[in-house]
Amino acid sequence: MSSSCIIGWGHTPFGKLDAVDAEQLIRDAVQPALDSAGLQTQDIDGVFVGHYNGGFMPQDFTGALVAMAVPGLRHVPAVRLENACATGSAAIWAAMDAVESGRVRHALVVGFEIMNAVPGAKIAETLLRCSYVKEEAANPAGFAGVFGTIAATYFERFGDQSDALAAIAAKNHANGVKNPFAHMRRDLGFDFCRHPSDKNPFVAGPLKRSDCSLVSDGAAALVISKAPVAGARVPAVRWKSRTQVNEYLPLSRRDPTRFEGAAMAWHKGLDAAGVSLGDLSFVETHDCFTVAELLEYEAMGLAPHGQGARVILDGVTRIDGALPVNPSGGLKSRGHPIGATGVSQHVMAAMQLTGEAGDMQLPNARLGAVFNMGGAAVANYLSVLERAA
Repeated sequence: MSSSCIIGWGHTPFGKLDAVDAEQLIRDAVQPALDSAGLQTQDIDGVFVGHYNGGFMPQDFTGALVAMAVPGLRHVPAVRLENACATGSAAIWAAMDAVESGRVRHALVVGFEIMNAVPGAKIAETLLRCSYVKEEAANPAGFAGVFGTIAATYFERFGDQSDALAAIAAKNHANGVKNPFAHMRRDLGFDFCRHPSDKNPFVAGPLKRSDCSLVSDGAAALVISKAPVAGARVPAVRWKSRTQVNEYLPLSRRDPTRFEGAAMAWHKGLDAAGVSLGDLSFVETHDCFTVAELLEYEAMGLAPHGQGARVILDGVTRIDGALPVNPSGGLKSRGHPIGATGVSQHVMAAMQLTGEAGDMQLPNARLGAVFNMGGAAVANYLSVLERAA
């Protein structure tokens, strides 16, 4: 069992934010995190920033921006981490390493991204850097094309999965309606997601626009300590286990219809926590594209290879199913500001486990898991979390 706890959190609304300032965005996530932890800036002795950037904004060296946003953190050691779409979890892991080593008592983790300040073509070019550029950069559909290839290969091998993908999209959008932080709080419905239209065209292979997560701006923050603290305004959440497993970067080096690194992370993480999949109350998983969530069902062990569709079509992962997946709306509805995503997923899980999720709240949420991945299941992070006693 890990010896780290989440003792506070903050989260901005995700969306396409007009003329957003990075320092203000950071401030809007950090201050609620400190307040909920019952701490002041002088209590923080390590800052860990998750920020992908890759060309979304001209300012790099963004670990130093936290002190610009919150001057009380001026002399606190700060570092920025990047690991593609798992950048937020990379920052969390670094903070936990520092806390568990005894070097840091209270760590502040901030994940943020501003994606909409550049034109669409620049966004596509920047995201493609999360693929194996040597082989995959020429994909005309950009990073969506990488997952379009995954979906097309899966369809060729196991048949048309359009019903399942539409059901995943519809589920996550229905869940996101209740999330006050979500980029898109709109129940699109199965029919809209299932059928191509002028508003829902094909984007890459069999993937339509409704199969793709949103290009979002936003920030989220956590305060991590070795144990719960007196004076915190929210209950603490403890890691039962945390696992990272990597995989080859190029799709050409592996079976694109299997997320083998993700499956290994799930197996190791559940084993380390001493629990089974059936013990979980919910999962927040990385649905950057609907086909990713489909393959993640298989990776976590809900269905054999090639049979993930039955999980959603049988209602297993719906909000009232045996294992609700993405009760927050997931990346599909909540949004996917890359550096913030992994942090956001942990905030959503902490809110569920402490009864602080408002209209999103599940009954008796006791044990949850967060799966965050970088690239096409290349950097795979799994957290198993519970409310601290």
